[in-house]
Amino acid sequence: MHATRAGFWILAPIIGLVAGLLYSMAFDAELFVSAVRGAFIGFPVLLYERGLLLRGWRDLIRRAATPIFMVATVATYVATIAVGNAAAGTILNHGFGYMPDARAAMMMSESGFAYALGISALATFVFRVRDLMGPRVFASLLIGRYHRPITEERIFMFLDVTGSTRFAEEHGDLAAQRWLGAIFSALAGPVHRSRGSIDDYVGDMALVSWSMERGTQDAACLRCLFDFARVIKDDSEQWIARFGEVPTFRAALHCGPVVTAEIGLERRKIAHFGDALNTTSRLEGLAKELGVDVLVSGDLLDRLGQMPIEFLVSDLGSRPLRGRKEPLRVATVSERTIQPFTGGFQA
Repeated sequence: MHATRAGFWILAPIIGLVAGLLYSMAFDAELFVSAVRGAFIGFPVLLYERGLLLRGWRDLIRRAATPIFMVATVATYVATIAVGNAAAGTILNHGFGYMPDARAAMMMSESGFAYALGISALATFVFRVRDLMGPRVFASLLIGRYHRPITEERIFMFLDVTGSTRFAEEHGDLAAQRWLGAIFSALAGPVHRSRGSIDDYVGDMALVSWSMERGTQDAACLRCLFDFARVIKDDSEQWIARFGEVPTFRAALHCGPVVTAEIGLERRKIAHFGDALNTTSRLEGLAKELGVDVLVSGDLLDRLGQMPIEFLVSDLGSRPLRGRKEPLRVATVSERTIQPFTGGFQA
């Protein structure tokens, strides 16, 4: 994960530089100057989109309606363009003697501003579509990865928000929807940090998945779950202030081969088919029966290998599951460093 972020710090300015070179070819501008301006303008925009710059503001407007999101994001891009261009102009003037004074070097031509604004508007639209579809689904549809069904191994997590029916009865369906929306928004960060994908929402349940390589690396699938528990716990006062209580949840994790394919025509979707997905769903029901917060299959534990020291695994033996001929070995997992608390996992 750290290597991926390090690569981004190299890739981001290169992307901006390429955009600057394209501008120079389109408008017959100075090649070197356009490249420098492109790097300084594109780099902070990409930092912003990765949540490394103005993260709180970015998260706030991503929750807004699409028209508000579009206007606010383009306005943010314009401000970023102005600052990046000013930084580039200063360096071009002081470092390379470009233009007689720094103030003139920081000015942007009308064509340059229109180009940057047009690219920003296009990027805003693309990123909004990506948010609506999910980064993994968007990228996979874009490159046609699952246009033909393929068999792959994935890790699945069913995360169920407990008490949602009671909450709806007490506060109404609209309040319950806002509550679930806030919970699933809070889940996005931990899933992103673990390099997973939120594949679907079904009522009060979220389906999260990882490729086998990403999910098993340093037990990322489990780290995502406990990361989410900490996010809920750390914001417990805000949850109480907004909704009168702190969310609780339980989760089940399993892995195995599935067939993944694009389905639908007017509304395209990437869907998984196979026993691994069905088994994960049944494990979530078993977790409820056993009264445990986290239930992990023995198959996944075997694939995770040496468990990180902070996780404590408690074997629950082999349990029968509806629809399976053979019982499945299961265990519950907890963090050694976390004491029981109200919120996050069930109290």
